[in-house]
Amino acid sequence: RTLVARPGMNRALQFSPDGKWVAFISTGGYDGMVAAEDLHIVAADGRLETIRNLTGAREAWVGQFAWAPDSRSIFFIPYEQTAGTGDLMFEQPINRVFVDSSRIVPVTPPRTVNYSPTLSSDGRYLAYKSVENRTMGDVYLTDLTNGRASRLTEINSELRSLELGELRAVHWKSFDGKEIWGLLLTPPGYKPGQRIPLVVYCHGGPIGGFTYGIFPQFMHIPGQVDPYPSEAMASAGMAILFPMPRGGSGYGTAGFRSIIKSWGEADYKDIMAGVDAMIAQGLADPERLGVMGASYGGYMTSWIVTQTSRFKAASTGASVNDLAQEYYLSDAGDFIVEYFGLPWEAGELLAAHSPITHVKNVETPLLIQHGENDHRVPLSQAQAFSKALKGLKKTVEFEIFPRGGHVNFEPPLEREYMRR
Repeated sequence: RTLVARPGMNRALQFSPDGKWVAFISTGGYDGMVAAEDLHIVAADGRLETIRNLTGAREAWVGQFAWAPDSRSIFFIPYEQTAGTGDLMFEQPINRVFVDSSRIVPVTPPRTVNYSPTLSSDGRYLAYKSVENRTMGDVYLTDLTNGRASRLTEINSELRSLELGELRAVHWKSFDGKEIWGLLLTPPGYKPGQRIPLVVYCHGGPIGGFTYGIFPQFMHIPGQVDPYPSEAMASAGMAILFPMPRGGSGYGTAGFRSIIKSWGEADYKDIMAGVDAMIAQGLADPERLGVMGASYGGYMTSWIVTQTSRFKAASTGASVNDLAQEYYLSDAGDFIVEYFGLPWEAGELLAAHSPITHVKNVETPLLIQHGENDHRVPLSQAQAFSKALKGLKKTVEFEIFPRGGHVNFEPPLEREYMRR
């Protein structure tokens, strides 16, 4: 029988060990995708009045959760820390929420990215994978009676022998005074005041962001799916800026919705304000700027090079270049409707915010990379942008990765993607 019947998304149900409750992830009746996905509970008999949102105060995009054996609390991980503002937006903590009071307490230390929580049968120990600022992640065990955490593995011990860059949170004021945050990776041995090349790495999404770790965009899954070797770039003397513009994580659901009908407007300005801030601080050389990104980050990269010629080189991957075609051909094209509307009703709006419309403005040399089997952003998006650039006699290289999808999971393909 049906336990919960309401609009929106309701998924990933788990019965409590005592059988009295069902926990599930839900948009809380919001019938759309631009929303928080909080942790809810309902009585096992499905009584409507027993439904409660346990994480509503956090607007948490819950990715994983696990019941405590005594059924009194639930351990959960927010994949998109929508209410984690400031430098907290780069963490992925394991939190514990108590069923009776909805009180939330952190379990893991700050500045870490955690996932895959598993509890011992007596509820004393919590096992999970934890990624620290400059690691690839290891298995940890926390004693919940005293909070002490012990590392059980050291999978990438060779990292200790390498000189890595420094990754830290930074912030700046955007065009309208809004405080925008990002991560900044500087080369090993960098001394403040040195002007060095700066590469801007635009994240996917738009609902998405960066976290701490060697691969700051995908530390919650195997690192090789991140398309860009940011640590290698830093070792080659470049600084990497990972901006978190509005529209992505870190600014609540209102931040998600702030770019509805306006991709490439305020979010673009947030990123460019970050570039200006790095130049003003004496870090970035304004004559040696680059930009890259995949998926929505690819859209943003394509958009940026149609709006400014400040960047000397750009790399775009799995990029949306025509918003109307994304609706028609993508396996997830309906999200375009929530942001802009249907193509036959919002055609002018979609065209105005599509990089392909402004392609004649491109002056930056561009590398386009795309998987041949990408169903999320079909290959035709890249083919059209490349053909237009070549027809305009622009500097462009176009690479198609055989068997590749929206991300590449085959190490040889990913290695070649990074090498280029």
